[in-house]
Amino acid sequence: MPTFEFSIIASGLDPASDDFEARFYEAGCDDATISFQKGHIIADFARLAASFDVAVASAIADVMKAGARVERVEPDPLVSLADMAARARMTRAAMTHYSKGARGRGFPAPVARITSDSPLWSWRSVALWLFRNKRLQREAAIEAEVIQEANDAISAGLSDFSQRLRRRALEVERTL
Repeated sequence: MPTFEFSIIASGLDPASDDFEARFYEAGCDDATISFQKGHIIADFARLAASFDVAVASAIADVMKAGARVERVEPDPLVSLADMAARARMTRAAMTHYSKGARGRGFPAPVARITSDSPLWSWRSVALWLFRNKRLQREAAIEAEVIQEANDAISAGLSDFSQRLRRRALEVERTL
């Protein structure tokens, strides 16, 4: 069974509490490193699961079982050119060429800070483009979709992560 790495950002528990870390361990997060930074709980997972969507959905459920409020799943769905290069294992210069249309057509437009010197792109869109242009593995494109779907569900206040993430992963697998 493969191991999937990702982080869950959460809140709602006091890190000074005597049972802070034990709550996560007892809730099934024994495969996560728990830390507290800048007012947020960060659970860095290395989870064994049949698929990425199963790993994320079960981790979200376990963090919630510990009593924390899940805020988002990372890696962050918004990326800079440097982030894209690191995730795709390419140089920043190559990503700059793609983003400017010098290598390939149809690269996604930035979605935030469009007029600034440091625009941000949707990793979901970039991962799909990179996969379709044979620059990223299929699994990475699926993972980007699953993370975006998880964050959309969290933002909407939904709780049916398992079925929702499985359905999205299967949809993406069929289209890629």
